[in-house]
Parts: sequence; C-alpha cells; structure tokens
Amino acid sequence: MPTIKPFRGLRPAPDAAQQVIAPPYDVVTTEEARAFARGNPLNFLHVSRPEIDLSPGTPPYGEAVYQAGAKNFAGLISRQTLCRDARENFYVYRLSLDGRQQTGLVGVVSVVDYRAGRVRKHEHTRPEKENDRIAHMEALNAQTGPTMMVYRQVPGATELLTAATREVPDHEALQLQGAEHSLWVVRDDELIQEFKNAFEDLPVFYIADGHHRSAAAAQVAARRARAVDDPSQFFLAVVFPANEMNILDYNRVVRDLGDMSGGQFLQEVARRFALEPHDGPVRPERNGEFGLYVDGNWYRLMLRDEFLAAADPIERLDVRRLETHVFTPILNITDPRTDPRIDFVGGRRGLRELERRVDQGGMRAAFSLFPTSLEELMSVADSGAVMPPKSTWFEPKLADGLVAYMLD
Repeated sequence: MPTIKPFRGLRPAPDAAQQVIAPPYDVVTTEEARAFARGNPLNFLHVSRPEIDLSPGTPPYGEAVYQAGAKNFAGLISRQTLCRDARENFYVYRLSLDGRQQTGLVGVVSVVDYRAGRVRKHEHTRPEKENDRIAHMEALNAQTGPTMMVYRQVPGATELLTAATREVPDHEALQLQGAEHSLWVVRDDELIQEFKNAFEDLPVFYIADGHHRSAAAAQVAARRARAVDDPSQFFLAVVFPANEMNILDYNRVVRDLGDMSGGQFLQEVARRFALEPHDGPVRPERNGEFGLYVDGNWYRLMLRDEFLAAADPIERLDVRRLETHVFTPILNITDPRTDPRIDFVGGRRGLRELERRVDQGGMRAAFSLFPTSLEELMSVADSGAVMPPKSTWFEPKLADGLVAYMLD
C-alpha cells in the first residue's frame, strides 16, 4: 500500500495567491511564460521558468537558470509572499472547468513506494527533462510542482474529501487558464488520521501527469541517501479519484518527411490506412482513427482492420499504432522520446495549433489522435509496461505555486 503523509506546505499569502499561481512549467514555452509573467514579479513562473528573467538565448538548462530560480524563490519567501505552515497538514485541491469538478488529496508520497511499483508509471521519461527537474529541486531544496495521480475509488475516500470541503476554502476560486483552483487546509487531527486510514486501503496510485517530477524526486532522494522518513525521501502529489479525471488528445507534429514529397508520403500511408480528404481539421471519434494535416490539407485516416487486433495493451494504444504503422516504417522515427524530428502538442491547444505549426514552416506534417482512456492507462500500468511518450494530456492542469514542499 502506498504511503501518503501530511506535510508543512509552502503556500501564497491569501491576498497574493492569484498573482502567484502559474501554469505548470512544462506546458508553456519560454516565450509564453515570459508573456504570462510580464509585469508581475510575484508570478511563480519566475521560479519554475526563471530563464524568462535572463537574456534571450540563455541556455534553458544552464546553471545560471537554476540559480535565478533559487534567488526568485528565496525572495518570495523572504517577503512572505510564500509562507510555510507551522505544522503538518493534508490539503484538499479542487479543480473546476467547463462544469466539471475533480477533488483530490494533497500530500507527500514515499519514493520507496515509487521504486517498489506501488506508485505506477505509464511512461518513460526523457533524460534532459528529468535532469532539468533534478537540478531545479536541488537548487531550490524544494519540489514546487505536484505530481498528479489517480486512484481507483475506495469506500470512505470521497466522503472524507466532501467533509473537508464543507468549510470556506483557504484559497478560493483562483483563476488560471479558464479553470478555477481552490485549496482547503486540513488542520483537524482526527480528519488527518481518517484520511491516512482511508488511503492505506488503496493498493496503488497511478501517475497521471508528472513522470519527470516523480523520477527527479526519486533521483534526488537517492543522492541524499537519508533515512526513509526524511523529508527528502518523499515527493509532492495530488491524488484524485479516477472517475473524476478528464483526458484530452495528445497530438504529434513531425519536422520532415525524409526525402519524400507530400504525395509520396500519402501513398505510403495508404498502404495501411483508408485515407479520405477532409474539408477541415479532423478530430478522431474512435480508436484506430487519426487526422493528418500535410501540404495544407486534412485527411481522415482509418487503420485497416487487419492491423487493429492486438492482445498486448500497449499495441492497442493509438499512440503506438501511429508509431508502428507510420513513424517507424515510413519516417524512420524509431525513438519518439529522443528523436528531434518529432514534437507533441497537447489537446488544450486545439487542432488549429497543428495547422499553425505546419503552416509556419517549422513542421512538415501533423497528426491528431483519439484520446487515450484512463482504463487504458491503468491497464498498461498494471501490466508493468509503459506507454509511448506523451500518451495522455490531462485537463485541467494543476497550478504551480499554490502549494510547494520543502525538502528539509
């Protein structure tokens, strides 16, 4: 059973919270982060994406970036914009978007459980991204972005979350990218113990979003090699019931078609897919269906029946089908984790973003996908396998800066 514990959270002063909270560091580009935080020295992007305060062209993974983040973080603490709670608490986090709500428990999870598979992964990490988060955590001596996790519901957990949210939130209805973020501090000792008891009945947690943060936390814990109950041996997480989560599509763009023309590429694709021209952006409606944008035109692709059947849960994923039938045999992209010819576009940005990336000349073709389901995610994780990179896009995202975890 995975261990989740209360902790002394580092939170914004109530009157500063709206100015502080920021999108997760990994869903905005440097340019977008710079625009979002412009004119607001309290915004957490000065901590999570500190290159925005340095000269354009500064290497994003350079030591100067991490030191700038540590300086900005210390400044927010010294000015009491961020304040650390005096005692260990759980926290309850509610996200609201487009009439949907999801409510989860914020605590710290043991890296022992992560290594033992009681916290289950479904993706490999990219080395440069993992190393970036290691350097960031070490520079700040803190984890500033929580891992989003899910659990299969157990009796009592939902009732406890409901009980904890009957009072007025400590941070209420903060606005960020169209979503509302609210946070309750669970200070009552009896309720804290009830949360511990309820979540001890869960066999596993599943990582939904935050594989790089989790992997980096485990690496930092190993480097520090302290006792299992030391703060450095835990990492920050929000765990939500699976039935409340919302997954969007996670789409792909490629920089070139090798030495093929657009027409030649379509001929190769048609060997495995039924291909139909389409008047506008294609949003797939079922597994085995894809959208393709190339040379200013959209096409609907339907994988032929003989390629659909598969016993392995990985091979049934559309992200893998795209690799198996397009990227590897046609484009010679054998490792999407590391190949610079491929990039990933989260569903929140919409299908027009795929068009924009291609039309502006940086990319040659784009693919839209049907969203991976949560059941597919948990099935893969339970099998001990991992999905291809960037298989899931959860929306809404957690805010950076609403609650952070100090490693001492």
